[in-house]
Amino acid sequence: SVSSWLTMTCFFAGDLFSMLMKSDPSTIKGAEMVMLGEMLTLPQNFGNIFLGETFSSYISVHNDSNQVVKDILVKADLQTSSQRLNLSTSNSSVSELKPECCIDDVIHHEVKEIGTHILVCAVSYTTQSGEKLYFRKFFKFQVLKPLDVKTKFYNAETDEVFLEAQIQNITTSPMFMEKVSLEPSLMYSVTELNMVTSEEEGESTFGKMSYLQPMDTRQYLYCLKPKAEFAEKAGVIKGVTVIGKLDIVWKTNLGERGRLQTSQLQRMAPGYGDIRLTLESVPDTVNLEEPFDITCKITNCSERTMDLVLEMCNTRSVHWCGVSGRQLGKLSPSASMSLPLKLLTSAQGLQSVSGLRLTDTFLKRTYEYDDIAQVCVVCPFLSPES
Repeated sequence: SVSSWLTMTCFFAGDLFSMLMKSDPSTIKGAEMVMLGEMLTLPQNFGNIFLGETFSSYISVHNDSNQVVKDILVKADLQTSSQRLNLSTSNSSVSELKPECCIDDVIHHEVKEIGTHILVCAVSYTTQSGEKLYFRKFFKFQVLKPLDVKTKFYNAETDEVFLEAQIQNITTSPMFMEKVSLEPSLMYSVTELNMVTSEEEGESTFGKMSYLQPMDTRQYLYCLKPKAEFAEKAGVIKGVTVIGKLDIVWKTNLGERGRLQTSQLQRMAPGYGDIRLTLESVPDTVNLEEPFDITCKITNCSERTMDLVLEMCNTRSVHWCGVSGRQLGKLSPSASMSLPLKLLTSAQGLQSVSGLRLTDTFLKRTYEYDDIAQVCVVCPFLSPES
C-alpha cells in the first residue's frame, strides 16, 4: 500500500512543542497540555485562524520502509473559496530518500480571505521496482474576522476633517494593539490625536499597556488637513472624496503578529451652496462698545461668475462699522477673497456675530449669514472685585 512506504505529517503551531513536552521525563503524565503547553498547542484538525495573520506549517515526509525511494515530489497548496495557491518553497523533486530519513519544508502564507481554507499536501514518488505512487492529505481550517472597524467623519469650518475610528476585538482572546495609523490620501496630511504630550515624551491615551480585551471597543481620532497645493480648492470640493486608509497591526497571546488594512475610506464632502463664508480671524474676547476687527473669506462654490454686493445689518447687540451696500466686485468660480470688517457690541456676555448679506447682482439672489461667530464681551471699566 502507499502508506507502507512514506508517511507525511503536518505540524501546526505547537505540535512540535507538545511532542517535546510528552517526551520530557520531568513532565507530569497527563498534564502535558497545562500552563504554557496549552497556549502553544493546537489540535491537528485545528479550527480557526484570523484574517491578517500568517499561517505557518511544518511539513515532514518520512520514509517508513526499508527501501530507498526515488523522485520524491512534495507539493503544498492552499485552496480558498476564490483561488488555489502553491505554498511549496521548492517545486523540484528530491532524487532519493533513504529509509528512516525525511524531507522537511516550512510554509508561510499571509491570510487575506475570510472563509474555509484547505491545505492540500500531495506526495509522489517512485519505488525500487519502478512503480509510481501518489497520496494526499487534507487539513481544513476557518479564517475569521478578528476586528470590527467603524468610521465616522466630522467636518470643521476650517476645512479640517476629523476621523473617528472605532475598533472592536471580536475574537475570544486579548490583543496587543501595536499600531493603528491612518495613511492619508495625496490631498491630506494627518495628525494623530491619540497621544498625551508631556514634558519628556508623548504617552498613549490608552496607557502604556495597549491591550484590547475580547469584545472591547477603542476609539482612535485623527485630524486631516488639506495640503497647501489643495487648500484653495478644499472649500469647493463636491461629492465623494478619498481620505485614506487605516493600517492596523496587533499581536496575540504569544506574539503572533496580524495586520489589516482597510479599503480607501471615503466621505461625502459637505455642501456649502453657491457661496461659502468662513472666518479667517476673530478675537475671543472684546471690550464693550469698543470696535474690533474680523476677517471673512468668501468662496464662490458655483460654476458661474458672481458680482457681489455686501450689506451689513445691525442686531440688538452687534453693530457694524462701515458702509453697507458696497460693491465687492466679480468673483470667478472656485475663487476666494478676504474681507476685513469692523464692528462693536453694546451688550456684555457671549454675543453672536450676525447680519451679513451677500447679493449676486447677476441673478438678484441674496445669501444670508447669521451666527458666523461668537465673542465674549467684557466691560473694561469694572474691576474683578466689583
